[in-house]
Amino acid sequence: MKLRQHQLTVASKGPGLHEVTDEVARWVQRQEIAEGLLNLFLPHTSASLLIQENADPDVRRDLEAFFKRLVPEDPRLYLHTTEGSDDMPAHIKAALTQVQLSVPVTAGQLGLGTWQGIYLFEHRRAPHRRQVSLTLIGE
Repeated sequence: MKLRQHQLTVASKGPGLHEVTDEVARWVQRQEIAEGLLNLFLPHTSASLLIQENADPDVRRDLEAFFKRLVPEDPRLYLHTTEGSDDMPAHIKAALTQVQLSVPVTAGQLGLGTWQGIYLFEHRRAPHRRQVSLTLIGE
């Protein structure tokens, strides 16, 4: 059994879905692990990880618009406002999504579906440098 780890840095330009599929796939291919499981973990509380459609950009725009409506940036709604009006909504959005993903690896390739991509979902307005921990285990 082999174990490989890597820290991927994602520079977000503000809120929205930032695709990291190709960068993750290239790293997996270099690890010489044919069959296994990739775990992605995001150690942040105001961003999240998603597997979502990567064919039609309207899907990403609709998801971003939905979350904006679902969790409005209205400081009257929240007690935690010391880090800006977008901080508490970002925490809620992260709580509603996920910070960890698992993806099978088959024949040295990510086992994603035809239209699936891996995204960092930035919930803050300001640009951030987010770290994604990749752990690949297998043979």
